Amino acid sequence: MERSEEDEFRAFVGVRMERWRRAAYLMCHDWHMADDLVGTVVAKLYERWRRVAATDNPDAYAQRVLTTAWIDERRRPWRREQPADVLPDPAWTPPDRTGDREELVRMLARLGRRQRAVVVLRFYFDRSVEETAELLGISAGTVKSQSARALEMLRTLACASGSPQ
Repeated sequence: MERSEEDEFRAFVGVRMERWRRAAYLMCHDWHMADDLVGTVVAKLYERWRRVAATDNPDAYAQRVLTTAWIDERRRPWRREQPADVLPDPAWTPPDRTGDREELVRMLARLGRRQRAVVVLRFYFDRSVEETAELLGISAGTVKSQSARALEMLRTLACASGSPQ
């Protein structure tokens, strides 16, 4: 598809997308399925855009594609996910980590205030060194050194308590 055709296609779809979505919802009463139906419409229109753009009424064509997609979906219920009354047993059960959290809180309490703040900001809130430094009003170098010392202390405490690293 040439650039001007693609621009024309994008403009056509962009103006009508939300209307198609609402129409699909009115047919199926499910927003997720409505989104899938609209995706089908957009894909089919894209494949045939040259022919569709040349027709007298591309809107009617798009509506027909949407309606046909919905009817086809209804004819093929095996393609949709079917809810189960009973969920299967999971193959793996995650271990209870409550004790780990309590141990971590105890170990964090053993750190100094600044080290604790640095660790929480850097590793819990996923802040960068620079963001942490700015939030705490300290230099980036101080954040790095406090992080290194705090992590070393936490490793030592974890080894001493028998917790996995």
